Formats: sequence, structure tokens, C-alpha cells
Amino acid sequence: MKAIKQSAGILLYRRKNNGVEFFLVHPGGPFWAKKDVGAWSIPKGEFIDEDPLEAAKREFLEETGKMPAFKHFIKLSPVKLKSGKTVHAWGAEGDVDETTIRSNTFQLEWPPKSGKIIQVPEVDKAGWFTPDKAIEKINSSQAAFITELANLVNL
Repeated sequence: MKAIKQSAGILLYRRKNNGVEFFLVHPGGPFWAKKDVGAWSIPKGEFIDEDPLEAAKREFLEETGKMPAFKHFIKLSPVKLKSGKTVHAWGAEGDVDETTIRSNTFQLEWPPKSGKIIQVPEVDKAGWFTPDKAIEKINSSQAAFITELANLVNL
């Protein structure tokens, strides 16, 4: 029996200029290099036999090299991707300097079927975005996280 794939992540937010901003990451590697709108994500990753919130914290650290002093976590409604994977997410207030992130790397055959292996970062950049801009930038399957958290923190 094939295990159902699940991911867990954290949607970090901060209050700024009488509003709120959301922290998103952009996937690394040549496939994503020229993609922007709809390509960003919350820092997240797959987990098996692990507490989902602990997996979300681990993935945040792996993808950013940062571990903010999270005040509390707000469980958001999971989303199901077209692939069938379920993404669990928590909102958390905090702050990180998006210009100093350092992501884990992974090996990738590039170009495909070339036999050449390159090292690429899981995440190549991060940014803070207003709610409208975050919804534009984030992968459409994760946009519900932005909307739900914005409503919960009374925007």
C-alpha cells in the first residue's frame, strides 16, 4: 500500500506599516529560475511518522537556515494538491531577514537525461509580501493559507 504523501510548513507573518506581511520562499534550481508569479511557497516539506508541527518547524529551518522565536502557532486548514499530497500549515508571527537565508541543497540531474549532476538549493530566495502580493506570488494551491490566516489575524 502506497503511503499518502504529506507536507508541513509554516506561514510566517509580521505586522508592519499598519498591515501585515507574509514570508514566502522561492524554489531553487534551473526549472524555477525564471518563474515568479505562482511559483512561491510557504517553507514546507514532506514528513512521515513525525508530528506535523515538528516537521513544519524542521522544514522551516532546513529551507531558510533560520528559526524565529515563534510566539504561538495557528493551525490552518490543510489543502490538497492536484498530486494528491496534503499540505498542513501553521501561521506564526515572527520575523526573519529574508536577505540572509541559507537553504539545504539537493542533487539534480540537469539537463534532464544528461547524466550531469548539479547541487541546487531547495530555496533560492525569500521575501515578505502584502496579502494581495502574496496571493499573486504563491502557488495557487496554497493561496487559501494566506486568505485564512489574514482573516484569523483580523486584517
